[in-house]
Amino acid sequence: MARSFSTFELKQLENNPNVLKVSDRSITYHPEFKKLAVHAYKEGASPTEIFLEHGFDLSVIGKEQPKRCLQRWRDTYSKYGEAGLENERRSKGSTGRPSSKHLTAEEKLKKAEARIKYLEAENEFLKKLEEMERQAMKKKQN
Repeated sequence: MARSFSTFELKQLENNPNVLKVSDRSITYHPEFKKLAVHAYKEGASPTEIFLEHGFDLSVIGKEQPKRCLQRWRDTYSKYGEAGLENERRSKGSTGRPSSKHLTAEEKLKKAEARIKYLEAENEFLKKLEEMERQAMKKKQN
């Protein structure tokens, strides 16, 4: 599950000129930064170096984020050129997880049953975890 940015982290990211917009869970990078990053990578800079040099705090965005972004941007660049980096491809118009609008009633039911099964398993796990925490607290108190 993706982590949420704190208010302080959001402000820090908003103040970075290489960020176009930021929400509590995602960052949209400026197209010029994407182009610059791809070119810098081609010239031998590592993803981490590129992000650090442009004011990103890896403890905020995550140490793997530069690598993931550069991989995605390089793929986009190889398919669409620089123009591909100018448009956000992860929004409403992008292909991705199929919409539930196109599912049959049977598919929707199967999906709902799978979700229920997952949530039941999650609840059982949390109950066991709480019990283990209670036992650990009892041991600690004794």
